[in-house]
Formats: sequence, structure tokens, C-alpha cells
Amino acid sequence: MMDRSSLTPRACPVCSSTDESNVFAEERLDFSRLDAFAFASRKVPEYMHFRLLRCPTCDLLYSNPILPLHSIDSAYEEAAFDSAGEAACAARTYGQLLSTFLTKLPDRVGALDIGTGDGAFLGELLQKGFSEVVGVEPSRMPVESSRPEIRPHIRLGVFNASDFNPESLSLVTCFQTLEHVSEPLEICRSIFRLLKKGGAFFAVSHNCSSFSARVLGTKSPIIDIEHLQILSPKSARFLMEKAGFSRIEIKPIINRYPLHFWTKLFPLPKSVKMPLIAGLKATGIGYLPIPLPAGNISIVGYK
Repeated sequence: MMDRSSLTPRACPVCSSTDESNVFAEERLDFSRLDAFAFASRKVPEYMHFRLLRCPTCDLLYSNPILPLHSIDSAYEEAAFDSAGEAACAARTYGQLLSTFLTKLPDRVGALDIGTGDGAFLGELLQKGFSEVVGVEPSRMPVESSRPEIRPHIRLGVFNASDFNPESLSLVTCFQTLEHVSEPLEICRSIFRLLKKGGAFFAVSHNCSSFSARVLGTKSPIIDIEHLQILSPKSARFLMEKAGFSRIEIKPIINRYPLHFWTKLFPLPKSVKMPLIAGLKATGIGYLPIPLPAGNISIVGYK
């Protein structure tokens, strides 16, 4: 059971700074309000978060203190899942971004997607001719929701670098997952070791310095209990360089989701938001795909 007594302090998980002078927001938590969707992807925001600090050294926005690792792992294992449509939309966007640097990879043998959800992006990798494709996902429900042809490629559990051979992968992807891990630098260093020479690490992350994040502040959907840290372009480059990557490319991206999903993220009271979403879906208007610069960045680095 989650409670405040189990919270654990930590230093900046990218640069190890212990400077806590720049408080972005004080804790806003009510553990009694957490349900099966609290650690689910693309959920209705609860606008709760741990105390948030902005690191003066690397510019990372991070939670301090946080829940112990075993509590976080357990929460993800049992998290609900109801966003297969949105996952497919995201996979198409990320597939288009991958196409822009596909020819730079050493080959298309060995691809790993960390935090793969229902494996929607694995389908993109297979369509693009990748072999030895694997996805790792800690939550049971999205894995059980995966398509029959994709399910054999997914491993249920948290990412463990020892499950893969060093220098065996041409591509590792990690979409809106670096926010959720307790040690992002160690994850990135592990990924670097798994890549072949010339291989790429491709991540998509929320951007705490984006226009939408600055305007909405703590009402931004990226400020959330499950996000242990949020990158900016500066902290993303700091992270990638410290992990050993070179030729780092960081760019803003445009996401394409149905209107009902954008409405889900907008900071409206639930009493207004949920009937509005139901109405949009009932009329069909809610399924119109809308491209928006939602404040996310793509991050690509090479070994």
C-alpha cells in the first residue's frame, strides 16, 4: 500500500546534484484518490505530484522524494489499460520519425522497445524490415491486449540489461518512458552497452520547457505522480552525453491524436470533461485526428 511514510529522498537522477534550492512545486498528493489508472498510460490527469525540483546543474525537473522502487514496480504491474487507439496513433508518428534516420543504422537486425505497452510500435518495426524485434513492458493488461501476431515479441516485466547480449542491437527505442524510471542515467548507459557500433537510441520525452508546459504549469498533464522526472532539451542532451552517446539530435515533434484524447488532457473539471468526451465520441467528432505540437521532443543518439 502506498503512503507518505514510505517516500524516499534522492539526488538528481541525471547529474547527482543535491542542490534543492529551486523548488518548482510542493507536494500535492492524496493517496486515497489513486486507482488502477494512476500508473496507466494516457490516463485522465489527476493533477497530483510529489515535490518537484528543478536541477540548477542539468535543468532536469524531478520528483524528490519518491516512492520506493518495489512500490513503483508493483503499481505498474497492475496498471489498467484502455488506450490502444492512442497507442496506434503514437506508433505511426514514431514510425515516421524513425524513417528519417533509418538509413544511418548499421543494419535492421536487433531492435528493442522499452515500455512497449501493447506493442503497437513493434508492428512498425516489423513493417520496416527489422528482425529479432523485442518489446519489454511491466504492465500486464496492455500485454494481454496486444495483437496475436505481436504478443510473441513482448516480454512482460521491467527492463533488465542482463537479458540481452552486449552490442547485439541496432536500435533501442523508449517512448515517454524515461519519465517513469527511477534511474534514467543507468538505463541510458545500459542501452549504450547493448547497441552495436553505429546503433541508435531513439526516445520521445515530454519537455518541461515547452510552451504548453510553461503556460499550464502544474495543470499540465505532464506534471503527474507517475513522472519521476521530466526532461528539457538541455537536460536531455546532458543525459545522452553522460551516457556516452554522440551525434545527438533533439527536436520538437507534432503528435497526432483524436480530439477526444486531447480533450482528456485539457485541464477541465471532471464533471465537465467526462460528459464532453462522451458527447464527442457519440457524434463521431471525437475521433477526428488532430495534429498538435503538444510539447514533446524526439531524442536520437548514436554509439
